[in-house]
Parts: sequence; C-alpha cells; structure tokens
Amino acid sequence: MQTSKLFILLPEEWVATPDGMTIDKDGNLILSCPNFANLDIPSCVLKITPDKKITKWFDVPVNPATGEARTMGLEFGPDGDLYIVDNAGWTGREDLIRTGRILRIHFNEKGEYESFRVVAAGMEHPNGLRIRGNYIYVTQSTLELVKTESGKLMSCVYCFHLDDENIHCTNTLADENILCTFITENPLCQYGVDGIIFDREGRLIVGNFGDGSVWRLYLNQKGDKILDKELWCCDPEHLKTTDGMTIDPYGNIYVADFSANAIGKISPDGKITRIAQSPDCTGWEGGLDEPGEPCFWNGKLVISCFDCVVDDQKVNTAHEIPATMAELEIEP
Repeated sequence: MQTSKLFILLPEEWVATPDGMTIDKDGNLILSCPNFANLDIPSCVLKITPDKKITKWFDVPVNPATGEARTMGLEFGPDGDLYIVDNAGWTGREDLIRTGRILRIHFNEKGEYESFRVVAAGMEHPNGLRIRGNYIYVTQSTLELVKTESGKLMSCVYCFHLDDENIHCTNTLADENILCTFITENPLCQYGVDGIIFDREGRLIVGNFGDGSVWRLYLNQKGDKILDKELWCCDPEHLKTTDGMTIDPYGNIYVADFSANAIGKISPDGKITRIAQSPDCTGWEGGLDEPGEPCFWNGKLVISCFDCVVDDQKVNTAHEIPATMAELEIEP
C-alpha cells in the first residue's frame, strides 16, 4: 500500500471540516467546507490554485428560514454556474431537519459570487452531487420517513433538471424526482447512498455507505430515468464504507473509505484494492484523517479529511485543528 502525504493545512479561520471538491475552468481546485466540527465558522467554498494558494471564494448563502447553510457535494454546470448541496440538517439540530437544498450559484464576469437560485428544497440528507448532460444527480443518504418491511434504512438518488427551480421534496416515495432507492442492510451502520460518479461509459456509479457496496446504474438516453441497476462490487476487506468518489484517466474509480481511514481503488473490471490506509491520526503528517472525498487533480489524488465523526465503527477518535488534505500518487 501507498503512504499518503500532506497536501495542505487549511486556514483555521475558514475551515473546520473540508468535504466535496471539483475543478474550475482555470484548473483550480474548488473545495466545499461545511464546517460541521465548528458551527461558529460559516460554511464556505475555497479556491486552491495549482501552486497551493488558498482563497475564500464565497460564503454559502444561508437559508432565510433558518439562517444556516452547510455545503457538501458540488459541481459546475455547462454554463459555469456552480451547483452545490446544502445539508444543514446533518448537524442534527431539530430546527434544521429536512431543510436541505440544492443551490445554483451564479458568478459575474470577474468570477465573483453574484446570486443564487434554489433548485430543490426540503431535503432530508442530500450529500453527493454529479452533473451529466442536462441533469443533476444527488445522493440522499437517508429517507427516514419511508418505513421498510425489514426496518432497515432506505436512501435514494434524486434527479433534477439543471433549470429546475424550487422543487419541494417530501422525502417520501411520492417525490417524482427520485431516480431509484436503496436499502442499507448493515445493522451496525445505517447510513445510505453517499459517493457518486459517472464511469467512462456514462453509467452512474453509486456507493451504499453502510454496506460498503458499489452499484452501477443504467440510465435512458435522456438521462432522467433508470433502466436498470446492479450490484457491481463489494469487498468489505478492502472497502468498508463508500464516501466520495473520483475517476482517473484510466477508468479507475477511487473511493474514500471514511470509517477505515482508507482509500479504495476499483479497476474497470470491478476489482477493489485498498491502496492506502492510516491509523487514527491528526492528518498533520499526511495521514488519512477520516477521508471524505478524493479528487483527481493534476495527475494526483487529492483527498479531503473530514475528521468529524467519532463512533465505534470509525478509526477516527477525535477532531483536530488545523483541518488537512492529503495526496496520493496515481498508478495505472
């Protein structure tokens, strides 16, 4: 296995919890910071240049009904607008339950924040986000209002059009924008779909976090309906949980194994290999400190270290500041 290296220490005044990433048209790394570990710090989006200069791009616009916002997954649309997940409900605060939103952020000609629109609202636990064609795909990690026969947790993937506005989600099977649903079987980790990425053939790859399973979804040509889904791969020895995902030019998919402080690599034939793992650590020396999402950037894997959740299923035992990002070399 590889040993991860320190990519960067993040500014304490802006970041307590880093999470989702994407790349802008100029090749900068864009980082979402929900800051769940310190809710006194506003949720923000940072810009990191190839020479590792960090700037705060903008604070996430708060929900006027709650005064809160906590960004997670994010990706640019074809017109340059940035679509982001706001999952303030992750905090567990009772007044923030089912206040999640998908936001469309618009910038002026100078690339500065200008305005936002609400694509969807009322979501229980939106998490990862990807865009393909005219559609946005969002993992929602819990659907607690839906009671299953087994009593196990249901979660889902939502599909919205890029130009949708003010879609109200009920977080029930009545929602027309639900693309498909999943059940998490693992009784020790009842947390549903999370990581999401498209493979080279245009199939939607989704990870069921608690089961450590990776699913392959086949969509219609338009992209708004599912034709079929299959359990693509699952190997608990090499991949315990499936947080954020990225893909390299060779078609390999990399998955943040959040609970195990590890990174899993899935080859195009579905074989899972654990390529790096850290013990409980601060991340300051380059360790994987509860990895939340990898991103293929400039020939390497850059990994955000969420470092916030502590329970008997996690290697992580404490939150530390400053927050960190790690990196790994890519091998075909």
